Amino acid sequence: MNELELKYGCNPNQKPASIFMKDGSDLPLEVLNGKPGFINFLDALNSWQLVKELKAATGLPAAASFKHVSPAGAAVGKPLSDTDKKIYFVDGNAELSPIACAYIRARGADRLCSYGDWAALSEPCDAATAEYLKYEVSDGVIAPDYTPEALAILKTKKKGNYNVVKIDPAYVPAEEELKDVFGITFRQGHNNYEISADVLKNIVTKNTELPEAAVTDLIVALITLKYTQSNSVCYVKDGQAIGVGAGQQSRIHCTRLAGSKADNWYLRQHEKVLGLQFVEGIRRPDRDNAIDIYTSDEYEDILADGVWQQTFAVKPEPLTAEEKKAWIATQRGVSVGSDAFFPFGDNIERARKSGVQYVAEPGGSIRDDHVIAAADKYDMVMAFTGMRLFHH
Repeated sequence: MNELELKYGCNPNQKPASIFMKDGSDLPLEVLNGKPGFINFLDALNSWQLVKELKAATGLPAAASFKHVSPAGAAVGKPLSDTDKKIYFVDGNAELSPIACAYIRARGADRLCSYGDWAALSEPCDAATAEYLKYEVSDGVIAPDYTPEALAILKTKKKGNYNVVKIDPAYVPAEEELKDVFGITFRQGHNNYEISADVLKNIVTKNTELPEAAVTDLIVALITLKYTQSNSVCYVKDGQAIGVGAGQQSRIHCTRLAGSKADNWYLRQHEKVLGLQFVEGIRRPDRDNAIDIYTSDEYEDILADGVWQQTFAVKPEPLTAEEKKAWIATQRGVSVGSDAFFPFGDNIERARKSGVQYVAEPGGSIRDDHVIAAADKYDMVMAFTGMRLFHH
């Protein structure tokens, strides 16, 4: 099939809408269920590129959770700890495949933002992954294939209307890409820049010890940034994005946004949060919202008399500002990537507060010496990649 008609474009008034191949060839994808829309396909095709490149760079199964053409999270398929299973609402006895672990971790980066996401998998979707997706609010999934069991499970979602897209993993896009804006056509070469451990060899700090785990984390950060709307900054730990800041006009605002998300991810592991007792039958999105409010400065909104009973079986003690600050200060071993250079050392100062020890950014600022000095101040390891990763 060369062209697929869509209901409408980004908004209902934008008609006609379709996706098609300019050269007359068949589309490299197939819709196995549902009717994906314009934004669905933007998410699907961007997220597929991310997970395909992440698997190629790390050798591990990879997954992403996309919302509005940027990843809410991305991860490789490392096993889940008992704490991971608890904060991501995974049955402790569930048998999880590597690709299921990858998606659970990708969605776990920011479960609030992943509400109604588009999922991308580097591997064929199996029953374990489909079973987890079954209970999450999600718009669709793209993968190179689906087992019969997985497809049967996914077809039960959204009253049978869940979007399931199969893509040809061997498809290679044209070297040149075109985009129309306001009736004017833009042309550029496809971004074929390959991210691997080689881009991290130019270490500019006094500390040059970059552990293998940090190399993987920085690769995850950089490939995630390659498909995140700019400006963008990404915090990663143990092969999992834990904070993605997208589309900010100021670099420091982006670093703060991603850092606050990383802090929120870590706060979910605080003993007070792990000990929350929810009312029976509460939905996952309601638990996510409740945890987000409980760990925020607006915690009184959910702990007020007459309100907490709707969510909790037992009224929780507040998680105080002092407790939050003390807990976040224990975070260690975090990596951070930036899609363009850090213009000031304040980005390093903010990143440090979220446990960052490893940094990858292009370099090239007239204040590189200030940024390096800030990293040296905290004994960080920083690599200059020499390559910007803007995505629009």
